[in-house]
Amino acid sequence: MAAHQIIPAPRDYTAREGSFSLDSQTRIVAASSEAETAARLVSEYLKAAGLTVPVDASGTATADPTRRIVLTAGGPPVYDDAGFTDESYRIDVAPDVCRLDAANREGLARAVQTFRQLLPPSALGAAAGPLAIACCAIADAPRFRWRGLHLDVCRHFFPIDDVKRFVDLAALHRYNRIHLHLTEDQGWRVEIKRFPRLTEVGSLRHETLVGHFNDKPHRFDGKPHGGFYTQDELRDLVRFAAEREVVLVPEIDMPGHMQAAIAAYPEWGCTGHPIGLREIWGISQDILNVEEATVSAMEQILDELIDIFPSLFIHVGGDEVPKYQWTHSKRVQERMREIGVHDEHELQSWFIRRMDAFLQSKGRRTLGWDEILEGGLAPGATVMSWRGEAGGIEAAKMGHDVVMASNTHTYFDYYQDMPTDEEPLTIGGFLPTGKVYSYEPIPAELTEEQATHVLGAQAQLWTEYIPDRDRLDYMTYPRAAALAEVVWTAKENRSYRSFLERLAVHRERFAALGVTAHPRP
Repeated sequence: MAAHQIIPAPRDYTAREGSFSLDSQTRIVAASSEAETAARLVSEYLKAAGLTVPVDASGTATADPTRRIVLTAGGPPVYDDAGFTDESYRIDVAPDVCRLDAANREGLARAVQTFRQLLPPSALGAAAGPLAIACCAIADAPRFRWRGLHLDVCRHFFPIDDVKRFVDLAALHRYNRIHLHLTEDQGWRVEIKRFPRLTEVGSLRHETLVGHFNDKPHRFDGKPHGGFYTQDELRDLVRFAAEREVVLVPEIDMPGHMQAAIAAYPEWGCTGHPIGLREIWGISQDILNVEEATVSAMEQILDELIDIFPSLFIHVGGDEVPKYQWTHSKRVQERMREIGVHDEHELQSWFIRRMDAFLQSKGRRTLGWDEILEGGLAPGATVMSWRGEAGGIEAAKMGHDVVMASNTHTYFDYYQDMPTDEEPLTIGGFLPTGKVYSYEPIPAELTEEQATHVLGAQAQLWTEYIPDRDRLDYMTYPRAAALAEVVWTAKENRSYRSFLERLAVHRERFAALGVTAHPRP
């Protein structure tokens, strides 16, 4: 059994004699200006546990005789060309002082989340009275740079407080990227001031499918479903995530999955006919046309998105684009001749290249699902490989960065236990926690040099069959805890048996946080 109960497992953990007590006499010291946000976050977490611990941000209280939690960050992060920095950290717990040290605030943010797991599990909820943590020394650093969770807020809308909770739980597991899928055929969820009808019309569908998509005839609940986030709400969400050093990666899915947008602005479609929002799941045939006015509108939407989200990567979707309307539209075929493309796959590539050029002009990088490889990959694009690993392998061999998001191991909308008829309804598939834990994000087909393009991996939560926060918890955990260890912990230090032993204690944390995790394994 591991000497610690931390998930994901740290690189090095050394147990020591004694314990560090936290009570009304404890103080939190931000020993450098870069440590202030992390210090206040520790105070916030302890307050939730029923313990008020003040923060000294003067950096001069290190000689105070009271027990101290001292946080130090060396300086501002230095980012690589993919927007990542050193996230290593150290924790040293002695009877009189607990030190959290890192080279920068991102590493310190990871130390804060490990510190939370050193507390008694009940302290993550509300624990009365003094607290204590065992003395130890921890030295830690992640295996992968991109450690992500994706959340679809379109098929079912989640209030902003639920999204904040999702971010905080991800941070607890040392994830550093939250991919927000903000637009779909069934709903548009982000305020765009230049195009107000996107939310006036596109954010509310008349009713929602009841039962599985494959059940015929289709039945509906007869209840309007909708909602969207204002730009101010999203800026507040960005601030909340930034306090935890979690980057929010927004997605505007195009040129397919755009029925809600075309319902709001029919001139963006290929038929010119008025349509409504899609009220069933699956893939809509309604896709964007490729007129210059439509392309310009998409650039304007991305421009507003960039103003809200500081993420280097902006996701433009590119998945599941049916070509029927392009093939059968005389105007689209004429437009193809005008711009000099030879088939519809090349047309999709042309469209994504336009978005890529625009994002590069704004100092951002394009991210898209692996279908953006079809017809030729945009020069600055990074591929998110979801249809297995083939797209990721192809892109990495071409010298493009890759995020592995394979539906074989990272689709958390799949069933996680058998028999499936005893589980809540899902889209299908089967992905138990053990299979998630077995995932190796670097394909064997890649050379050592090509493997450097694998930024990491990400889990997907598509919400056709996830209607509320409790179901989201149930589908996310403990599988997200397993993937967190896959992307953080060195391969040679991973043990599923050890993970399951630590998960038993981690479930107490889930209970304290009100997380309705799946009861098995």
